[in-house]
Formats: sequence, structure tokens, C-alpha cells
Amino acid sequence: MPIATVNPANGETLRTYEAMGEEELERRLQLAEATFRTYRTSTFADRARLLDRAADLLEEDRQDVARMMTTEMGKPLTQARAEAAKCARAMRWYAAHAEELLADEEPAEADVRDSGASRVRVRYRPLGPVLAVMPWNFPLWQVVRFAAPALMAGNVGLLKHASNVPQTALYLEDLFHRAGFPEGCFQTLLIGSARVDAVLRDERVKAATLTGSEPAGRAVASTAGEMIKKTVLELGGSDPFVVMPSADLERAAQVAVTARVQNNGQSCIAAKRFIVHTDVYDAFTERFVAGMRALKVGDPMEEGTDVGPLSSESGREDLEELVDDARRAGASVLCGGRRPDGDGWYYPPTVLAGITREMRIHREEAFGPVATLYRAADVDEAVLIANDTLFGLSANVWTRDEGEADRFARDLEAGGVFVNGMTASHPAFPFGGIKRSGYGRELSGHGIREFCNITTVWHGA
Repeated sequence: MPIATVNPANGETLRTYEAMGEEELERRLQLAEATFRTYRTSTFADRARLLDRAADLLEEDRQDVARMMTTEMGKPLTQARAEAAKCARAMRWYAAHAEELLADEEPAEADVRDSGASRVRVRYRPLGPVLAVMPWNFPLWQVVRFAAPALMAGNVGLLKHASNVPQTALYLEDLFHRAGFPEGCFQTLLIGSARVDAVLRDERVKAATLTGSEPAGRAVASTAGEMIKKTVLELGGSDPFVVMPSADLERAAQVAVTARVQNNGQSCIAAKRFIVHTDVYDAFTERFVAGMRALKVGDPMEEGTDVGPLSSESGREDLEELVDDARRAGASVLCGGRRPDGDGWYYPPTVLAGITREMRIHREEAFGPVATLYRAADVDEAVLIANDTLFGLSANVWTRDEGEADRFARDLEAGGVFVNGMTASHPAFPFGGIKRSGYGRELSGHGIREFCNITTVWHGA
């Protein structure tokens, strides 16, 4: 795949980039290693000052950055602005909390005495250069939620971004440079996916984090396992959205629409499978389908647009294949389901009902504005349908019954369960999945400690 900005609203190639040569790549790896030796000894106060400055600059750049993201991958401009603002807030959160999250820990005095020590401390020390392999769908946020905690922990970052968002990738390197971080603290590697393996095998790279597809995750995890390097993976999702009879149906249907089509439906944590109790199935479906039909699909640069184009022609073709397979196997198309005429990689908000286990869309992630509806007789069946997936990223549950909420929180196989609300990430809370959605956690104290050497310091009596 060429490294290029191609506007998904019209298919026009706006800018192409040459891949970085081996000599330049080697220079950057050397720089990352050298910078880490000194940056690792910097204080939390110094790091926080730099990260707060990066947040200031991002807020100043917000309008231009939003237009850049929209041009590169097609998300509505209003959502791009919100993404930039969220990144700035996350930077400030880690600047304020990292020192406390990574403070030395003192084990219980009785355990210290029992070990024969006079003092024991548990310390969190940085690992070194960390390779981040990041996707295009949230081109700023996916990177910042790695970079902010990694830099505050004293690590340095090497970014291999998706090849269709090179301008965003280069902007991020420039942002941290302008903020005053030492040269080499955060570098963008303009390389193709085929060269990731060699970078990860380099002994100067100590760990890796990847957000992306299951095949990409398998490749990185395989190499990291061979090289015995720490990894965090956040992969696909096919999140359930469960609606029970006690739910506020109007609110649930409104949120369901947003949950399905956020980021043009191209989000790992977007709700994709809507599992509705039979007693309220018809009422919910009517509201949900009406909401999906009412969405404005169009130019993502226009303020009133709800759904822009998919990021690539191949992405639209993949989505079409899933819908067509379901249609041939007997699914009902309640709205959408056909690509529009004209330029750009648009696909309409679509709702499918009558889904069976034999359909590909039941097993595979639909990365676009396509929702599937399921009918459940009771809580037990809702849990069974929700867990009948290889993924386990997040889940949404709508109920006013506390007992039901507790049951779903206990039994749903997911890294997060959101009750009466839409799945969202926040720097204070851990984020990640289980099963084929990956392993490890981003954000919160759990995320910042993923790339730390947890060191026991023992002093004799």
C-alpha cells in the first residue's frame, strides 16, 4: 500500500510520500536509543511541563488538525474536532497523574520483616524505545493514548502509522518536537507494513503496542513472542448492544444510532450487534431504523453531515460482501444495503434482521455503518447471543433492573460493560479486550504500567 493521502470523499490522491530508506531508519533507531538514556532520568515535573505544552499546541492547531484528519480518512469534521480536543485532555490527565500512578510502593511491614529486609520498595522504571503500530480510524487518538502515558513513564516512542494517514503521522512527530521534547523522544517511521517485523526484531526496540486488525496483531505478537518482547494488542470488536424491557427505549434507540455510526461506523468499540428482548423488539426496531434512515450521509467537511465516506474503496467492498452474503442467506434489509452512485467511498446506514450463525456478518466484524438485529427471549438468551463471537472488546446493556445489570456485568465476555450508555474510552479507566480483541490494557494506571519494568528493590537488615 503506498504511503499517501487519498481523499475518501472523492478518491483523489492529494499527496504521496517516499518510504524511509534503511539509512534513515537506522539513524532514527540510534537516536531513539541514545535519547532514552538521558530522557529516562528526567523528572515527572519536566515531562508534565512538556506534555502540557503539547496539549496547548494541539488545542491551538485543532481546526487545522481536524481538517487534515477528515481529508485523510473521511470522518465528519465535527467528530475530528472532538477527537483533537479529547487528545489534549488525555495529555493533561497523564501530565497531572503519572507521578502518582508510578509512585514507589511499600509492601506491608510484616512481609518486609518476613523477607529479612530492612526495607523493600516496588518501583516502576521505563523500558526504552516502544514501537507503536497504529490504525487510521482514530489517527490522532489511537497514538496519543499510547504516547502520553509512554512519554510520562520515561519511555520514547517510534510510530509506524497507517499508510493512508501520513500527514497526521508527521504532524504528531512535529507536535512533540515543538512542545520541547528532546529530539528522538517521539519519531514517526514512514515505512510500509512489511518492514515492521525487522524493526520489532531490532534489540534497541524493547516493546510494541498495536491497534488494528486481527492478522496484524497475530504478526506482531508472533514476532514479539519469538523475540521475548512485551506487547499490548487492541484488535477488532463486534460489540453487543443489549436492550431489555425495562430500558428507556427512546434513549436507547437514539444512543444505538450514534453507537453504530460513530466515525462512519469504523470503530472497534462501535456497537454492531443489537440484541433486543422480544417484548420490546418491534418498538425498539421501529425507532432504531427510523433513526438510521434519518442520518445525513455526505461531504464530511460539511457541518451537518452525520456519516461520511469509508476510508478506502477496499473497505467498502469488504462491507458490501458481508451485507450481500447476509442478504443471499435470507437476512432482511430494513434500510440501506446498496452503495450510492457518485464519487467517494460512501455506504448508507444499514440495518439487517433475521441474522443466523451461518452468515459471515454474524462471525466477522462489520467495519462500517451496518447494524445487525437479534431477538432474545430472556436474559439467558441475550447473554448467549452476546458471547457468541470470537471478539470481546466491550458491551452495552440497557436496563433499569439492577439485578439484570449485575448479571450482564458478571457474564458478558468483554473488557468493558457499559450500562445505559455508549462505550467510550477515558484516560482514567482501563481500556482493552479479551479473546480475539487482544490483550493488555491502555489508559489509566494499568495502561501506563504496561511498558514499565516493575522492579523490586530489596535492602538487607
